[in-house]
This record gives sequence, structure tokens and C-alpha cells, in this order.
Amino acid sequence: MEYSKDEIERVLISNEEIQKRLDELAARVNADYAGHDLLVVCILKGAVAVFADLLRRLTIPCSIDFMAISSYGSSTKSSGVVRILKDLDHGIEGKDVLIVEDIVDSGMSMSYLKDNLRTRGPASLKLLTLLDKPERRRVELQADYIGFTIPDEFVVGYGLDYAEHYRNLPDVCILSPKMYA
Repeated sequence: MEYSKDEIERVLISNEEIQKRLDELAARVNADYAGHDLLVVCILKGAVAVFADLLRRLTIPCSIDFMAISSYGSSTKSSGVVRILKDLDHGIEGKDVLIVEDIVDSGMSMSYLKDNLRTRGPASLKLLTLLDKPERRRVELQADYIGFTIPDEFVVGYGLDYAEHYRNLPDVCILSPKMYA
């Protein structure tokens, strides 16, 4: 796929690197949840790509569900106000739950979501994120499974967007500041 230099500064993580890392993460999840029936929750819309690729690598019994939350709108920075736009279709009481997210930066959305889901009585609740941006953390939050730790750059591609664009890029790319300045 050809990128415009006006839009995309550079590729940060290639699709090949992503796929290799997902092999490793799936192996860990398969080992950690052997003998368990796992519920894998995709956080829409950004985590769809990582969720689908991870799911195909899981060899353990699992079911899936989806949630949508928002704290960004079309901005590049979190508003700090988290809203659940789409809740789970089924209860999670007594279940082992793995949240799959595209990126954790401020941590506010995931902290809110984990607190919300804990009140529903899961047997366990863990977080897998493709990208972790600890420099931006505003609350204490540590993902259980991390694909890549990245610098404080605005990234798009492989499910991540800016104003609903760029999700279809196969790589994780740095968005040119000209696009949002």
C-alpha cells in the first residue's frame, strides 16, 4: 500500500512485525488459559484487526463479545470522559475475560472499563493491548499482555484511526502532524 508523505510520516511497526508478535502473544494466552473457557472482548472499533488476527491463533475454547467506548471523538487527545457506546451482549459473572485493545495511552478509558467490568463479577479480568504508550499515562494501569511499547507519537493503521480514516493500513504508522495540527 502506498502512503502519502503528506499524511503518513513513516511506518513505525510493519505488518510482519505485528504478525510475529501476535504469534507470541497468542502462545502466552493459550498457555495461560489452558483448561479454561475464555471470553475474549474486542474493544470497537480500533481493536478489530488485532482481535481478528489474535482470535485465529487461539487454540483454547473461547467465546467472543464486543464493546465500544469513546473518549476521543475526532480529537488526537482523550477528553477524559469515557462513554460506553455499546455494552456486552452477555453477562461475564464467573467467566475468565480477556479485553483486547488497540492502544493504551492515558490509561483512563481502560481503567474505567476494567473498573466497570470488575463490578460484574468475572472470575478473572486481563488486558491485552497491541500498543502501549506509557509516556502518556495519567492513571496507574498495566496491561497483562503488551504487543509493543511505543513513543509518544500519534499512530494510525492496523485498526487505529484519525477521524475514522487510516484503519485499513496494514502497518502501524506515524500520522503526519500536518493532518491534525
